[in-house]
This record gives sequence, structure tokens and C-alpha cells, in this order.
Amino acid sequence: MADFTMPALGADMESGKVVQWLVKPGDRVKPGDVVAVVETHKGAIDVECFLNGVIDDLAPLGESLQVGAVLARVQQAGEGDMVKEGPVARGPFASVRAKAAARVPKAGIAPPLPAAQPVSRPLRTRVSPAARHLAQTQGLNPDTLQGHGADGAVICADVERAIALAAAVPVTQSAAAVTAPRTRPSGFDPTQMRQAIAAAMARSKREIPHYYLEEAIDFGPATDWIEAFNRDRPPTERLLPAVLMLKAVAVALKAAPQLNGFCIDGRFEPVPDIHVGWAIALRGGGLVAPAIHHADRLGLPALMAALRDLVQRARAGGLRSSEMTDPTITVTNLGDRGAERVQGVIYPPQVAIVGFGRVVQRPWVVGQTLAMRPLVHCSLAADHRTSDGHLGSQLLAAIAQNLQQPDQL
Repeated sequence: MADFTMPALGADMESGKVVQWLVKPGDRVKPGDVVAVVETHKGAIDVECFLNGVIDDLAPLGESLQVGAVLARVQQAGEGDMVKEGPVARGPFASVRAKAAARVPKAGIAPPLPAAQPVSRPLRTRVSPAARHLAQTQGLNPDTLQGHGADGAVICADVERAIALAAAVPVTQSAAAVTAPRTRPSGFDPTQMRQAIAAAMARSKREIPHYYLEEAIDFGPATDWIEAFNRDRPPTERLLPAVLMLKAVAVALKAAPQLNGFCIDGRFEPVPDIHVGWAIALRGGGLVAPAIHHADRLGLPALMAALRDLVQRARAGGLRSSEMTDPTITVTNLGDRGAERVQGVIYPPQVAIVGFGRVVQRPWVVGQTLAMRPLVHCSLAADHRTSDGHLGSQLLAAIAQNLQQPDQL
């Protein structure tokens, strides 16, 4: 029997409560399956399982549980042995999760979990990424639709059927039930989020010896390339400058891998995969920085789609636990309405954060000529326990070089 515990969905999380179970005792689960919705100060988060087996027991709904507390017990093929299958169990974060679990005090055998509230069937089903994106663009909740794909998964045809039905049927109570999104539990409390952010950032500044670097970058080549790329494309397929900044950082990290990973117990643990956490301001106040996985491997159109999807789900309360726990570095972009420069605070256990201010017109020497050019200030805050200014300068130089060759990204 293996314990599935409350994950730490960020350095500023101390506890959470299960507001919805998507599995019941007897259901088989595997790594990556969404099994519960956990309410935190950042809202409702879809929690993914990292075990392979059969659900044996579930914690009750609505009870506040500390990080590391048992959420469920999973019967596995080898009693007490973790099945080494699936991307999460064998991924680069296994050692980090194991160390985090080891810090949770255990006194003998854990007592039986209180009886969970009965669940007749999961309230949500599997949804293909394409179907979820199509549904969200039409204001539909794909989790309420009947699926006709493999294992009952909702596919694009199911979403298109619902769209057609909504257009053809008069708006009655039964028709509204097809199209109306199911109310999603949300524990978002702006005051609580501000307190949690303040506590996490105060601890970061107190415990992490920050150093700061900054580089002014000519954003002209990037601006020209984006304008040419977007010229004959519809708005839904156009790129934003932010996606070039994100990709430039992701690719640059290949030249500075010592800035991509975690500082655990004072030692740097590099992560081979590049999962960029993108800082997102929430409409009710506060922010989150969920991960875009393998950002360095995605083409710019795919990365733009992933970024749009992430922002939409973050503001609607639809993030997954892996997106909250996996970022290996954070990037913040203040956009065209933000300040000209930004100095970030490292989000532990990460070791660096990159910031971009708004693009501004400034005098700039081009060859032997002084000209007005669009400039962006790129900053780096990094952990002096794991790197120094020389390495940080290399990262900024690589980012600048990438933005001079946007067609290579």
C-alpha cells in the first residue's frame, strides 16, 4: 500500500482541502491521471496522481490538510514498492518529491483514513487537448459533455455536436443544461493570497542570497519578424512579443543549465527538462506562475497556443498540480502597460527568475549611426549559492542573441 499525499503546489502553500474527488475506491489510476480538485489560496487546482495502482481509501471532502498529509491510499502490484512506470514516477522530479515526503514526520503506522463521502461516478471525464481548446473558445465546459472517443473521452466531434445543438435548440432549461458550464469550486481569497505571497517572498529574500543583472536588448529584429509573421494570419494564429521572450529564455538555458533546477537543502539539483514558469496576474489580485512544459522544444505557434491556454485556465481556476510544482525557472513579462524595468524575487526552490519590462523607443547605436530603436530591458535575479555573475551574464547574452535571430527560435 502506498500513500498519495497532499502536494506542495508552490513554496507559499501550507495546506489545502479536497473539494472534489474524481475517483472512487476500486478505480485504477496511473501517473498523470487527475484524481482530485484541491482548493488552495490560489484557487482550485487539478491534482494529478503519481502512483500506479487501485484506489483503496480516500480522505474526506472539505477537511483542511497540511502539505504531506495522506490524501489517498493506493494498492500497488508490489506491496509498498513504487511502480516505476509513467512520466511522473521516473521523471527528474522524483528525487525532489521523495525528499519533500521524507520531511513529513511519521510516527509508526498511519491511522486509517476517515470514510470519504461516497462518489457515484467521476464528475469529469477525459477530454482531448484539441476538444478542450475548441470548447473553451465557444464558452462550453467540455467536462459536462458526453464523450464518444476511446474510453469515453470527449473529442472534437462531441464539442461540435454540442455547439450545433446549442445553435439549433431554443434556449430552454434543458438546452441550457447542455451549454452552461458547471460551477467550478474556487477558494480564491485575495487577502489570503497576498499574505501567502508576502510570506513566501519574505522567506526568499531572507534565505536566498540574490544577485541581480540587467541587459538592454534591441527588440527591433523581433518586432519586424513578428509583424511579418502575423501579416496574413487571423488573430487566433498571431504571435505576441511575449512568446519570443519566453522561447529566447528557454533556448538560452541550454547554454546555462546551472540556472535551470532547484536548490534543495542548500545544494543545486539540475533538471534536464526546461519547464518555464510564466507569471500570470489574476483578475482578483495576486499571481501564479505555472509551468509550460518543455518550452524549449515547442515551435513558436505551439508555444503561443500553450501560453494562451495556460493564462485562460489560470484565470478560470483550471490549473493542474504538475503545472504548479514543475517550473524550473520563472519568467515575468510586464507587457506594454508595465514598468520599463523589473527586478524579480526568486520563487524557491527555483534558483533564478528572468524579467522583461515593456518595450520602449530609445536612442541606440546601430553600426555608426544613432537611431531610435525599440528596446527591452531583460533582468536576472539568481541564487548566489548555486551560481555567480559570470554565468548569469552568459544567460543574458544568450537571451539577447536569440532575440536578434527570431527566425531561428
